Amino acid sequence: MKISINGVERLIQTNKSISLNEAMKLLGYSSNTVVVELNKLIINSEDWKYKYIKNGDKLEIVSIVGGG
Repeated sequence: MKISINGVERLIQTNKSISLNEAMKLLGYSSNTVVVELNKLIINSEDWKYKYIKNGDKLEIVSIVGGG
C-alpha cells in the first residue's frame, strides 16, 4: 500500500487494510509523542485503532518536543 507521509511517498507492506494505530507502530511512532493528520483531519490518538488507512492516504506527522 502506498501512502504519503509528510509529503514523501512510502510503501507499507501489507495485504490487508490496517488501522492507523498499526501503521504508526510499523513506522516507529508512539501515540504520546506525535500528532497525526490523516487526509487533512487531525486524529486523536485514542481513535487511531478505529481509523483505517488505505492506498493513497496522506499522513502528516508532527513530533511533540518539550522545552522552555
